Amino acid sequence: MIAIVDYGMGNLRSVEKGFQKVGVDARVVSDAKSIENAQAVVLPGVGAFRDCMRNLDALSLIEPIAKSIASGKPYLGICLGLQLLFTESEEFGNYKGLDILPGKVVRFRIDLKVPHMGWNTVSLLKRPPIFEDIPDNSYVYFVHSYFVAPADPAVTAGMTEYGISFTSMIWKENIVATQFHPEKSQETGLRILRNFGDWVKKA
Repeated sequence: MIAIVDYGMGNLRSVEKGFQKVGVDARVVSDAKSIENAQAVVLPGVGAFRDCMRNLDALSLIEPIAKSIASGKPYLGICLGLQLLFTESEEFGNYKGLDILPGKVVRFRIDLKVPHMGWNTVSLLKRPPIFEDIPDNSYVYFVHSYFVAPADPAVTAGMTEYGISFTSMIWKENIVATQFHPEKSQETGLRILRNFGDWVKKA
């Protein structure tokens, strides 16, 4: 079973339905035991970085998520679930993240409309398991005002252009995470979720 972490924020049901549609056993959970017992963890999210970290802390979910990642179990972060992996965010001041990957979450400072919302392409620097059989420069769906600036550029798996070129997907060992929303990305998104399920089976 794959645990979709419920911390009171995010498109949990649409993520769960997406996995169900492609035949992957993924369930919404909000307790530490379920995360510990799961084969993998999915952390989706929309909203403010600060509020998300507070909610995870209040529910005592930070440690089980970190332990799951440290144990080598596959992790899929979506939107905020990507950003939270990093050291800190400048959203509403400076707030600490999970600090699993060094780097910062920063706001778009561009002449284009913010938030960055709608369809855009991902240019692959390397192909993580979730992009198996998905063409380079495929279109996916974004909704965000902040993006990750990894301290180690080697973790970046995909880049997207929106006024600037920013990291839209990362991959390091058992961690994959996307700034875009697979659950809103139609057939390409469903393929990503199916690929994650296949990767978990092999792990």
